[in-house]
Amino acid sequence: MTFPPTDGHSDNNQIELVGGAPSRAAIGRLASHAQKWAWVRPRPRLFLLMGICSASVVAAQVSSIPLVDMYADPPETEEGIPVTDKLTIQKCGTCHAPDAKGNLSRISWSRATPEAWSQAIKRMVRLNGLQITPDESRSVVKYLAAQHGLAPEEAKSVFYLTEHRIADETTIPNDTVRTCASCHSMAYPLSWRRSKTEWKLLQNMHVAMFSQSESQFRRPTSPDGTAPLSQGAPLPTTPTPTVGQVAIDYIAKTAQLHSPEWAAWRPRIKDPRLAGRWAIAANVPGQGRFVGEMAIQPAGAPDEFTTTTTLRSLKTGATITRKGTGLVYAGYSWRGRSDGGAAKSGQPDDMESMTREAMWFSPDQKTAEGRWFWGAYQEFGFDVKLTRTGAGPTVASVMPYALKAGTTGTTVHILGDSLPAAVSPADIDFGAGVTVSKVVSATPGDLTVIVNVAPNAADGQRDVSVAGTVLEKALPVYHKVDYLKVTPETALARLGDGKHPKGYQQFDAIGYTKGADGKPNTADDVAVGPVDVDWTIQEFSAVFSDDDKDFVGMLSPTALFTPNIDGPNPQRRFGRNNYGDVWVVATAKTEKDPFGKPLTGRSYLVVTVPAYQRWDQPEVSQ
Repeated sequence: MTFPPTDGHSDNNQIELVGGAPSRAAIGRLASHAQKWAWVRPRPRLFLLMGICSASVVAAQVSSIPLVDMYADPPETEEGIPVTDKLTIQKCGTCHAPDAKGNLSRISWSRATPEAWSQAIKRMVRLNGLQITPDESRSVVKYLAAQHGLAPEEAKSVFYLTEHRIADETTIPNDTVRTCASCHSMAYPLSWRRSKTEWKLLQNMHVAMFSQSESQFRRPTSPDGTAPLSQGAPLPTTPTPTVGQVAIDYIAKTAQLHSPEWAAWRPRIKDPRLAGRWAIAANVPGQGRFVGEMAIQPAGAPDEFTTTTTLRSLKTGATITRKGTGLVYAGYSWRGRSDGGAAKSGQPDDMESMTREAMWFSPDQKTAEGRWFWGAYQEFGFDVKLTRTGAGPTVASVMPYALKAGTTGTTVHILGDSLPAAVSPADIDFGAGVTVSKVVSATPGDLTVIVNVAPNAADGQRDVSVAGTVLEKALPVYHKVDYLKVTPETALARLGDGKHPKGYQQFDAIGYTKGADGKPNTADDVAVGPVDVDWTIQEFSAVFSDDDKDFVGMLSPTALFTPNIDGPNPQRRFGRNNYGDVWVVATAKTEKDPFGKPLTGRSYLVVTVPAYQRWDQPEVSQ
């Protein structure tokens, strides 16, 4: 198959076929050229060029058309990022041609997270025949994630994808751009930074490889460009941009190859120096809060570590010890694994299970936050915050969750590391309206005090200060619980059987007080922590005679939802499977609304079939 040069670096007109198929880059270029040809030349000539007619006719057509101009990709106008790693050049440079500045085609005009680069390498192996060992791949990903990666601020905005969190993506500006999230989360494309040319080539590749993409991208938009026209709707009287044009313009501006954050971070990239002791504050949905310590030790390479972690439940006092390993990409992005030995209970939410760890370390390497997750669908997890300990005191957490205005004689535990033994009430500050009346006990890990809260103390999160050490927004003060919120607010569980694992879902009921504006569900509302509730499943009525709540599964008293087995079920009408959608409802035992009725909150739960086909790339399986 012969075509003219398209990337500015080719020495001949051959597109290499791997396993009988052109490379993905070539397919992307062909899609782009086919679109240009379809608009500029009569369609029969496109058929001739693609080899449907005889070679002699193709030759006649080719001889009369300036193919080089017609088929060349637009030249890159942005500065590339040179590739300097020898192994990366050796493995990638065969197909990605170098230029005089040390750039490799395509690669030098892209930046991405470690998971995104790992996925790209797997794709090259699968489609283009790349020969690379696991150790070599690990080394290449390390290099690309650092020198062709994301700045910490850029990575943090999409870190929920790495953490495998269920998240409502509220930052998508309009329904046209939301087209990109029809098949995957918006965080996936935003895990990349590309030149505008590269973004366009990526769109072309989607059109070439995924048949539904063309119909999506070619749809016209509404006159203001914010929504794609529905199928069958009359076309606007004046030309409007297509969905693909609007989406590519947005993402090319939002995820640029060169950014102020990257320019500032690139010269600061260094080996992580994380060895030492770290205080941990963690929360496990349904299990409550934990405090503890992680000891991080070097493990050979400068970016590899071993860990020993001890956690104590503030709810039950039980302790957990976990051991693991970790790898840090780009000096701030932790990926690890740990476990507490053999899981003892056999329950899916056993906290001693093996977990994968994803943590974001601050550039100053003093704090970190992230998620340690496990489960067939990564549905269970620790939400963790780490603080580096040193010679001075460290405040990691405060118990209880919140203080109610007007209460007196409340016992508060300030938890951390190296807390002072000789401390007076004057050394401890909870902010205006909260006074410390007595220090009950003082140990390096637990400072216990008695506090009084004034009736007119302002609602809101309080900083906690001990001898000059401050934990920001550590302890809310509130007057009353105004409403409940069940988390997650929208949830997904999966049926299962002997062959396919179940996907569970854990819920929590969190009480909130309305902020200064007096309105619920606004930015100034304050979460005051878990509320004692009764849990039920109620029908989400979608059709007549709906009976989903009787078949989808069971909800435990601690709000762990266990889905039913996979069907079909002869007890259901038409022998349907056990799927369905329901409300998970929390009813407060003591908190009341203004009419004296118990506060309630609910979450929308979809119980669907197992994931019969699983991605072979877990990095992008959300």
